[in-house]
Amino acid sequence: MNFMKQLYFPFLYLTRLFYPKLCLACEKNPPSPNSCLCTHCDYRITHTNYHTMIQNPVLERFWGRVALEHASSSYVFSKGGRLQNLIHKLKYEGQPEIGIELGKRFGSLLKNTAPYDTVTNIVPVPLHPKKEKIRGYNQAAMFAQGLAEGMNKPWSENYLIRVENTTTQTQKSRMDRFDNVANAFAVAQTKELAHQHILLVDDVITTGATLEACAHKLLAVEGVKVSLAVIALAST
Repeated sequence: MNFMKQLYFPFLYLTRLFYPKLCLACEKNPPSPNSCLCTHCDYRITHTNYHTMIQNPVLERFWGRVALEHASSSYVFSKGGRLQNLIHKLKYEGQPEIGIELGKRFGSLLKNTAPYDTVTNIVPVPLHPKKEKIRGYNQAAMFAQGLAEGMNKPWSENYLIRVENTTTQTQKSRMDRFDNVANAFAVAQTKELAHQHILLVDDVITTGATLEACAHKLLAVEGVKVSLAVIALAST
């Protein structure tokens, strides 16, 4: 697997040098300047505006499970759509720039919206080092980097670490998903983390088990408050 990745990514970058760049969502039209999307896809992939709502479908998934300041997604995930194509490329086809751009876009919306305007640090859900080595990067960290640029806030991968390489969450029930990741994460540098308002971020939320497990670890630190932001909300 590692050997195939080492061959694939250089080939991918060389291909981009010799073939015209296309929109990463539809793969048909040239992208807009300084974007990975064409004008048509940019119009079709619309923001949810959940960040402006006191109650929204993302926040509702955590009611009675974990105490959050707020939670929102930039988009709603639909199978077979343009957004699914983008997220697949971000996670599996070595295109981290997608996460960075989507983060910048969402960050520009969050920066002046309460309670996100009081965030002091942005923390991505970590990948296990073995999985990150295979993938080449953590897609949630790319989203965090973009959010940090859009919000003008710091971000760090040093506060939350993954200590267990869990099995895939696909096809598991909500309770099985939570049991699978309940002890997969740990907090580092707790003194620096104390009394911060953390924006915990990931790519896609389905049941929310992974984010819930991470949030519980962060909230165990003195004075910490947690809000959530993800690229997309998927149906359960």
